[in-house]
Amino acid sequence: MNTTHLTQTRFANLELSDVILQGLTEAGFINCTPIQDKSLPLSLRGKDIAGQAQTGTGKTATFLLATFQHLINDESEKIKNPRAIILAPTRELAIQIHKDALLLGKYLNLKFALIYGGTDYQKQLDSFKGNIDIIIGTPGRIIDFYKQRAFTLDNIQVMVLDEADRMFDLGFIADIRFLLRRMPEAEKRLNLLFSATLSYKVTELAYEHMNNPVMVKIETEEVTSTSIKQTAFCPANEQKIPLLLGVLKHCQPQRSIIFVNTKRCAEQLYDYLNANGYKAAVLSGDVAQEKRQRLLADFQNNKLTLMIATDVAARGLHIADVSHVINYDLPQEPEDYVHRIGRTARFGAKGEAISFICEEYAYSMPDIEDYIEQKVLVSPIDPEWLLDVIEPEKKTARKPHYPHAKRPPHAGKRK
Repeated sequence: MNTTHLTQTRFANLELSDVILQGLTEAGFINCTPIQDKSLPLSLRGKDIAGQAQTGTGKTATFLLATFQHLINDESEKIKNPRAIILAPTRELAIQIHKDALLLGKYLNLKFALIYGGTDYQKQLDSFKGNIDIIIGTPGRIIDFYKQRAFTLDNIQVMVLDEADRMFDLGFIADIRFLLRRMPEAEKRLNLLFSATLSYKVTELAYEHMNNPVMVKIETEEVTSTSIKQTAFCPANEQKIPLLLGVLKHCQPQRSIIFVNTKRCAEQLYDYLNANGYKAAVLSGDVAQEKRQRLLADFQNNKLTLMIATDVAARGLHIADVSHVINYDLPQEPEDYVHRIGRTARFGAKGEAISFICEEYAYSMPDIEDYIEQKVLVSPIDPEWLLDVIEPEKKTARKPHYPHAKRPPHAGKRK
């Protein structure tokens, strides 16, 4: 693994218990990333942290290690569980945090409950029958179980809020405040907040519900400029499909995520790619959770090498070796551009981000360049990259089916 993204600070030199260091060493964690280097020395001494960092920079390990150490330091038998809660905006991110917690906390005597909507309702509810130390999940279902008195928040010693800006985007802040107000006072717990941007509304939330948090910022340009090669093309709308096929042919990505702005575009792109010999899958907001996890597992295991995704998948996906991110549609929010291209070049690896500045979304590029504080190189389109396209078969509309009538129910009715 490329280690150029790491600092000189070693985990072994931090105030971490041997049992935590054992799990870190086994998982291959030796040196800290910048967010870990700046945050952990403070949080391990009980300081609240409001951190700005993109995914792929090690923030999950940052708050997990601080949480583990805080709970180890206070092993009072009188304290009832749960003692920590980690809130994430999406199911995928909650699942990944839980996976990392099991890895890094392998030698700790801590029990986790993974709580998120869409599936396994009774199974998740039953998990609270044991003695749970840490709840990891999304706000909606956690509130659901809380209102059923499956657990109490009276004993929370550590509160973690991950991707706080995304919580605002998805309308979860009322739920977050509901939970925060039912925990012990901010001064009586360790509070850790992480966000891609420390905007005014995120900062306001931090100061309202945290205890004099220290602001720790890992600048956006440190993430995007050094390890991700960013290029763009300016196709006409009718050139986008031929150009995409040309990019796939000439770049031959090991594993690629193609981002689009709408589910309808994702489905059309899926049909075109499959008609032209590429096996692809669509990951959008309405894909059932079981299928969603199966698709991600296939993608991780190279059974699929092309994933078409809407922005619902732009955060919380920790998939190694994504060599290319293709913005088939430019995102309409500059922050989403950073989240998208952050799916490649994770943990110091190299990656490439290719964007199509098409007629429909060209207006987004100036805002993106202002946000990342750099120009994205625009390359001329080589005619050889505009490939011939095999049109997908047209889907015929299904006729309505009336199983209990010989004719449609409206037939024969008088006006």
